[in-house]
Amino acid sequence: MMDPIEWEPCVMHNWVAAAVAVAFTVSAVAAEGLSEPSGDVLLTIRGDIAETNGDGVARFDRPMLEAMPSITFSTSTIWTEGTQEFTGVPLSAILDSVGAAGDTALATAINDYAVQIPRDDWGDAAPIVAYEMNGAPMSVRDKGPLWIVYPYDSDATYRSEVIYARSIWQLDRIVIDE
Repeated sequence: MMDPIEWEPCVMHNWVAAAVAVAFTVSAVAAEGLSEPSGDVLLTIRGDIAETNGDGVARFDRPMLEAMPSITFSTSTIWTEGTQEFTGVPLSAILDSVGAAGDTALATAINDYAVQIPRDDWGDAAPIVAYEMNGAPMSVRDKGPLWIVYPYDSDATYRSEVIYARSIWQLDRIVIDE
């Protein structure tokens, strides 16, 4: 295993590159508007948003999420054993694509567990709304199909009770405060 000091600049370079790619792609998506989901809806966003694709809400299926800029990182979690690889869309990219104007996102899971995520936490590259773990879609049993994941191993600030509480799995809806 590499000494963290040796790989940290590489990780930071990858995060910066990913953030720039996300910003350009999100601008293009916002200019085109949201398409209609063709498959099962995994995520619904409502509230103070500018872009919708049906009855005042923005709905996303898996292909829509996969078409957005993705980030893959490896990290350990307090809920899994060992290091896992997660792939998903930065939360900021999803919220930018719908023109989220509020200061808080209320993220809610299938079982109605809900947590508020303040705008200050919507970084360019973290957290991500993961749709794959170790290269495979996540089932409901495996905390999917969507899980808000932070790169916990990359920064000690991601290893706090507040951040762990915001790491909601089985995510299916977000309400942007109005």
